[in-house]
Amino acid sequence: MTQFSQAVVAWGNPDFKAAVKCDIEQLSVNELPLQQGLRNGSVALDDDIQAMILNVQESDTSIRVKAGIFYKSIIAGCSCADDPTPVDEVDEHCEVQININKASGEATITLLQD
Repeated sequence: MTQFSQAVVAWGNPDFKAAVKCDIEQLSVNELPLQQGLRNGSVALDDDIQAMILNVQESDTSIRVKAGIFYKSIIAGCSCADDPTPVDEVDEHCEVQININKASGEATITLLQD
């Protein structure tokens, strides 16, 4: 399970959104549903993941955060010597919902579909 320890400590403070953003940007492609959110490329990259907090809601036990994730992907070819596919990075964007348990800091991250 993914931990959002900085966000839980900052809950209720003005720097909460910055803490969530920092927690998100420290995660890898394996912890975020970036591969499932691809629109242009075929392989999501770990490089330069950036987050934008769109909405925050609170319940008795959890904090629900909607965030936009900006990242890059590549269009992977067949790796053949004569493969004409360029290996250029492509900009990607997806939105996720993060449910953070207030007591433990454990979070579940779900890709939001358009």
